[in-house]
Parts: sequence; structure tokens; C-alpha cells
Amino acid sequence: MNTNEKRRVVVTGLGAITASGKEVETFWQSMLAGKSGISPLSLIDSAQQTCKIAGEIKDFNPEVYLDKKAARRMDRYTQFAMSAAKNAYEDAGLSPDSVSPERFGIAVGTGAGGFGTIEQQVYEMQRKGNNKCSPFSVPMMLCNMGTGTIAIEYNAQGPSITVVTACATGSDSVGNAFRIIRDDEADIMMAGASEASITSLSFAGFSAARALSTRNDSPSSASRPFDKDRDGFVMSEGAAILVLEELNHARARGAKIYGEILGYGRSTDANDLVKPPEDGAGLIIAMKSALRDAGLTPKDIHYINAHATSTPFGDLAEANAIQSLFGKQAQNGEVLVSGTKSMTGHLLGASGAIECIIALLALRDQHIPPTINLQTPEPSVDIDFVPNQSRKVSGFQYSMTNSAGFGGHNASLIFGTL
Repeated sequence: MNTNEKRRVVVTGLGAITASGKEVETFWQSMLAGKSGISPLSLIDSAQQTCKIAGEIKDFNPEVYLDKKAARRMDRYTQFAMSAAKNAYEDAGLSPDSVSPERFGIAVGTGAGGFGTIEQQVYEMQRKGNNKCSPFSVPMMLCNMGTGTIAIEYNAQGPSITVVTACATGSDSVGNAFRIIRDDEADIMMAGASEASITSLSFAGFSAARALSTRNDSPSSASRPFDKDRDGFVMSEGAAILVLEELNHARARGAKIYGEILGYGRSTDANDLVKPPEDGAGLIIAMKSALRDAGLTPKDIHYINAHATSTPFGDLAEANAIQSLFGKQAQNGEVLVSGTKSMTGHLLGASGAIECIIALLALRDQHIPPTINLQTPEPSVDIDFVPNQSRKVSGFQYSMTNSAGFGGHNASLIFGTL
């Protein structure tokens, strides 16, 4: 291989556990149908919560994917990560002889880790005393246990990292895995993120910050990115894992290929811990970096899956960033933009990973999912947000997905057809 040539990285497997479906194709059909996964809270007591809705994964049974004893020693976020990883591993057609263990790595992140375990163990200690703390509490709560547990399950002895960049975590995990393969540190990486933050404390905290929607009487229409009447995001849980593979390695084993990862960019707002700058300057840096990494220009991008959490400041900042970078291309509908959190809710750290899957499948099927609940567009924004109904397209070659997180983290990834 010419040492000046970059190794090409493709996606050969997908796994998702979400409120909109526990396997990828079911999830994807829900997205194209414009079906919301938001419902009234049932995992926690909503009586004292101002927000009483969420994207819960109904009837989740970890024993479908995991050994019963092992599942009991995992936080819910790790159970989700392991379940999505199993689906992705099988979807990619991997087996122990598919790759040398030292060339197989894991990059699975989370925004909050074992939040539920922490909350439960504090309660047990207060009620019964310190000696009743579970011996498994520390490994259950740590943010890197998704990565570690998946590595053990599949004997992945290569690079192992856990990214925690709030709601940019999933995209950063995929981006880092992409560069690990491109830099010849591994041939296969399982990458993504998992989150299980539907807990009393997280709801109380986000509610106190006035970040959550209180449209409790209409769960399916509560998340409404880019709509003038949006009032906050809707918390969701779940996981998404992608199998990334060096192109020639994938071809040699006859793997199916969903698409190619072409570029990854990241930046920091350096503005405020929770509020992005109104002009979206940090996100512009990330998008430009991803384009430069991919060797593309704004005119090459056909579809953008926006971060679009349905918060007043965040959506406007992202829309301003897209209008600034893409200009008339966005105004003329030459690049389509959709906010799929209108259907999924906000999976916090896992959101970027699930949206990578959406960006890939949109290219595969030449079908763009909608932004549902968009009734009154933000008046200062002139972008085609694919309102309320999915749209069939043709000739689309490149898609982009954006993520942004508390702390000012921004990430952008670009995918292409092969």
C-alpha cells in the first residue's frame, strides 16, 4: 500500500435498541413513517416531575441478548450497549476468525454512564447503611464498562476507548474509531454509544434547568425541532453500535457494505457550558473540518441529519450555522435537513450514533426521514427541513450528521455511497 494513501473505512454492521424499535430495520421504517417513539413515563414515578413523557424502550428483556447472571451485574446502559453490539456483530457477519483479536477494537461511549446504578446505590446506603452497597456498584456505574464488556464478549484486544462528550459522544466515538482504522491501528472497530438516563434525578435536574418539554398532554408532538413553539427536548434511552471496517478487509471476507465514512470534524464552542453561540460558530468549525477531512465542499452534501434537540437556543444556533455554511444551497432545497429527534426524542450521548445509522440508511434507500411536528417554522430560518413526511430522492451521494453537547462539544461526520 502506498503510505501516502489513506486507508478507507466502511460500515458493515448496524445495531440499535431504541424506543422506536429494537432492531435496525424496524427502527428505520418507523423513521420513514414519521412515527414517534415518545410516550408517558412509566420507568419512574412522574407525580413530582414537571416533564412526564419520555422515549422509553418498552418490554426490554436483557436476557434475550445476554446471560441472565451477567445481565444482573450490568447497569441498564451497559445492557443496551451489549444488546446493540450483538445485533451489529451478527449483522456484519462477524465470527471469531473474521479478524485477529489484536486488530479488533471497541469505541463505545456514554454521556452519563451508570446513572441509574448511582441513584439506586445512594438510596440503598441511606436506607440500609454503607455495608449494603453492592460489590458490583463501581463496575456497573463506570462510563467505560460498555466498551470493556463488549471487548470481553468478542475478544477484541485492539484499541479500546470510551468517549464522554455529552450529547456529541456517539458521533465522537464513531469518528475516533474511523481514525483508528484509517491510521492502521485496527481493521475492525465496534463504535457507538449507549444511554439509560431516565431516572428521577436526571429528570429533576434537566427540568430544573428548564431543558425538557412539558407538552405532557401530547407526547408524540412534544419534540418539535425548528418549530417556533418548541419548548425543550424529550429524554430518551437506548444504544446504537456500528461495525467499522477497513475497505479491503471487508471486501476480502465478502461483507455487505452500508456506506463509507469519509470525514470527521470536531470543535469546541468555548462559549458557555450549556448554551451555544447564536451564530453556531463552533458547529461551523466542525462541519468545515469534516468537509476538509473528506475532501469535499458544501455543494457535495445532499442531506444533513441535524442535532436539532427541540430546544429554543440550540435549534436556532444550528440552523444559523447551516445557513451560513451552505447558503443558497440550503435555501433552494439542494441540501435537505431533517431533525429526527422529533421522532426518537433525545438519547443524549447515544443520539449521535443512532443518527449515524439514519444518515447511512438515507443514502442506501435514497429516502430522507422527516422532521415531524413542524407546523410553524422558525421565521428567521429558510431551510427545507423535510416537514412531516419522508421524501424519496435520487442521486444523493453524501450525507452529514451533526452533534453538539453540553460543555460546547461539536462533532460532524460525513458518509458516502460506495
